[in-house]
Amino acid sequence: MKTPGFLLLLLLLQVPARGSAGPGFSVRGPAEPVAVLLGADATLSCHLSPEQSTAHMDIRWHRAQLSPAVLVYRDGQERSGEQMLEYRGRTQLLGSSVRTGAVALLIRHVRASDDGQYRCHFQDGPTSREATVDLHVIGVGSVPHVHMTGPEEGGIRVLCSSGGWFPAPWVQWTDAAGVKLPSPSASQTQDGDGLFHVEAALVVRDSSLGNVTCSVQNPRSGQEKASSVFLPEPFFPRVSPWKVALAGTAPVLALLLAGVSYAGWKIHGAREREEEEKEQESRETDQMRVEKERAVKDKDDVTAEFEKRKKLYDADWRKEHFTHAPVTLRLKCPPSSTDPERKEDPEETQDVSLSDKDGDGNLVTFQGKDFISDRRRYYWEVDIGDTDEWALGMYEEPTEGGGSVGDIRQKKFRVLEKKGGRYRALVCCPPGVSQEEALSIAKHPQKVVVFVDYELSDISFYSMTDGTCIFSFTQDSFSGSLYPYFRQKSMEFSPSAPY
Repeated sequence: MKTPGFLLLLLLLQVPARGSAGPGFSVRGPAEPVAVLLGADATLSCHLSPEQSTAHMDIRWHRAQLSPAVLVYRDGQERSGEQMLEYRGRTQLLGSSVRTGAVALLIRHVRASDDGQYRCHFQDGPTSREATVDLHVIGVGSVPHVHMTGPEEGGIRVLCSSGGWFPAPWVQWTDAAGVKLPSPSASQTQDGDGLFHVEAALVVRDSSLGNVTCSVQNPRSGQEKASSVFLPEPFFPRVSPWKVALAGTAPVLALLLAGVSYAGWKIHGAREREEEEKEQESRETDQMRVEKERAVKDKDDVTAEFEKRKKLYDADWRKEHFTHAPVTLRLKCPPSSTDPERKEDPEETQDVSLSDKDGDGNLVTFQGKDFISDRRRYYWEVDIGDTDEWALGMYEEPTEGGGSVGDIRQKKFRVLEKKGGRYRALVCCPPGVSQEEALSIAKHPQKVVVFVDYELSDISFYSMTDGTCIFSFTQDSFSGSLYPYFRQKSMEFSPSAPY
């Protein structure tokens, strides 16, 4: 299934065409940004190089991401379902020069949010190319409103405000001669349409200035709007003689106070730094102590976990916690060679060892009862020796199946098998194998121990040659009685095979 990101690239422009663009085509856009006034229509163009038809190509105009897009053109029509909501009904693809590879995007009634970078994207099979086009939106705001707000700091405070600008405008105060007057930075806010409203204040202390002018200018187009205000001299606060004298001595007093304050600040700062260094040293000491204690605890936890896991997977340790189950191998007695007339008796059996090679397959019983009558943990051992072919494990029979003589189709075998020098773990449900897993055993085991834990639903095989775990069967739970199983051949099911 194709991902949505891949589908976004499959955009077609269906116009009768001749030929197709090669993998070497490129997309070119204008070298300079496209500037347009707020509310006007903007046209963004791009074209293929070398010139060629775009009729069979996928074309998409988008912003930072491929989807949703500004405009998608496919199969000869625009696809509004993949279009950004703010552009619906305001865009159109102008493809009058489709055969030469030139297309243009028309955006009607440009907004402040339309400002920024656009990408013109072409897709021709596995090849895609795109070019960027910058759109500069220019908003020229209102004529500034300039008025006096009252006396302040020995002068008159004048406020200038204007709105409807984009991008954020510049504000400059000048006197009647056009000389720039220093002033604090203007404050700016944006309305819901993204347009800027600006306010700038100026405190005029020179009563001889007369007029001051506030100019607001668009930084992109240089378009400017200005207003002036006349400041009558009587409006300025009068200065008394004692204030003039104070003005002369105030700087000296200020310097003296600054010096005393600086000296006190230096002393106070040195004390604070000393206290901070002591606190930092104490924190670092505490942190080191905590980390040391944590490291010791982690080491102890790791050691304990290691010993736990070591015991769990150690065969000798498991033997100490499992009950040994003595197992007798019984073979069905074949007809006697000295008495040809004697027929095989299914009830007659004889005890054999694994070194005997005259048996086909053998069910092994544990003293006539299964392993789970008391739901304990048992193990039993088999001396395999150099036997070339065998199957060893457990078989499960429903409780109502009647022990080891039940219907073979009701039995479920979980065995470890050796055949031709290869080992497999098998789950067998006659008449076939339902699950199997090939095993890689570096050292062939001479003796195998089978551990059965009914409560944990676990059957594990261990090699006593090197003490390693060969394989473990785990399942949700056992559903019947469990019996030991051994066969001197591999697991091959047939109606006549003995189990």
